[in-house]
Formats: sequence, structure tokens, C-alpha cells
Amino acid sequence: MTTPLLLIRHAPTIWNGEKRLQGHTDIPISDLSRDWLKEWRLPEFTMDFQWISSPLSRALETAEILSGQVSPTDKRLIEMSFGDWEGEILPDLRKRLGKEMQENEDRGLDFLPPNGESPRQVQSRINPLLQEIAKRDQATVCVTHLAMIRAIMALACDWPMLGKPPYKLNQAEAHLFELDHNGHPSIVEMNIKLHPGPNPNKEQGI
Repeated sequence: MTTPLLLIRHAPTIWNGEKRLQGHTDIPISDLSRDWLKEWRLPEFTMDFQWISSPLSRALETAEILSGQVSPTDKRLIEMSFGDWEGEILPDLRKRLGKEMQENEDRGLDFLPPNGESPRQVQSRINPLLQEIAKRDQATVCVTHLAMIRAIMALACDWPMLGKPPYKLNQAEAHLFELDHNGHPSIVEMNIKLHPGPNPNKEQGI
């Protein structure tokens, strides 16, 4: 027996447009994203799913607009902490830190920003929640963040976060997994479109 789990990334923020690492920094979704979200449509099979959201405002507001209700939150769904690098732009870090940054990225799951978290630590943080969802056997929508979805995808694919990722994770698309009785995820379908048209945020660089 398996339990369905649908993961949705929050709608874009201004920092997304600027390609800044957000992490635990609580940046709200943009006004344009707020309007765009009202046009997203969830798959019909989610009708009876339970909702849970990261407590960060960009995820929580996304969940509330999509579900039409205030969603319960769970701090284990929060974005990976980028520590001292929050607010930074990745290409700038690579240019400034050079070999040191390359060696850090080459660690894959153990990539670690100063005073932040590694993807492996994110996996350890989310595993108990996945186990709880499987134990309840309640189909669930989780509104969360890119690094969290990547961490769960890595668990499902046994991907060490080195080289090309198994799937590109796009905006306005959901990702369906199933959890076994131990809470281990397997991929059912990635990149389920929630909106058929282009992302209007791109015109403003968001």
C-alpha cells in the first residue's frame, strides 16, 4: 500500500527574479504571482487530499490561494537554509569563491553553505514527516520550496546531487510521488502542469 504525495513549489518572489538564494529568509510572493496563482488549476485527483504548507509566507500564501483555506503548517517543509549566503546570487558566489565554491558543490548531497544546511540534512529533516504521512495513509499536498522538492526527488531516484538532475523542476508544475509504508518516496509523475500558459513573471524577470 502506498500514500500519494503531491509537491508544489511556492509562486515566484522578487528574489526569485533576481536569482537570489532565499533559504529561510521570509520573502513574500510578488503581486504578479498573486494574480497568476488565481489561474492555476489543481488536478482533479487532489480533491480529497490533505494540505500542509511550509510556514514561510511565500509557501503559505500559495497554499491558501490554491486550496481556498488556511493550510496547517509544518516547519520541516521549510526551505533549505543557505546560512551566510542568503540574499546572494549563485554565479557571484562562484566568481568570488572560485575553487573553494567548486569543491563545495562537488560534494553533492553534502554541499554546505556556511552556517546553513546540506541537502542531506534537509533529507534527514523531512524523513520523519514523510513517515508520519505514510503512517496516516492520508493523500497529501505539500506546498514547499525548490531545494526541498529536489531533496525528496533525490531520495526517490537515489541521486547524489552530482551531474545533471533526473528532472528539471518547473514553475507552476506539481510533482506526484507515492510513499511506501516506511515513508520512502517513489516518483509517479513529475511536472504536472497547473497552468497551461506562459509564466507572466518572466516579463518582469521574476
